[in-house]
Amino acid sequence: MANNALNMSEQQILEDLLSSQKMITANYNMFAGECEHTNLRDAFLSVLEDEHRIQTELFDEMHNRGWYCVEAAQEQKIAQVRQKFTTA
Repeated sequence: MANNALNMSEQQILEDLLSSQKMITANYNMFAGECEHTNLRDAFLSVLEDEHRIQTELFDEMHNRGWYCVEAAQEQKIAQVRQKFTTA
């Protein structure tokens, strides 16, 4: 398994890390949302915040290198979504 990691490009490693972070944050979010005990929920929320920070750092690094491109939203679509949620 370690040999496979040596054959991965830096981009592939970052893609794998970002994918893992997405799964990690999804799980901590679920754990925090379904936790009955306040202290434990707060602990999960604290870890969740850390994991979101890591995910953002990975995304930013990939985006800065041109490895994760996102399309800018059109102003018309933004206005439609804004209207939808302000009248709901």
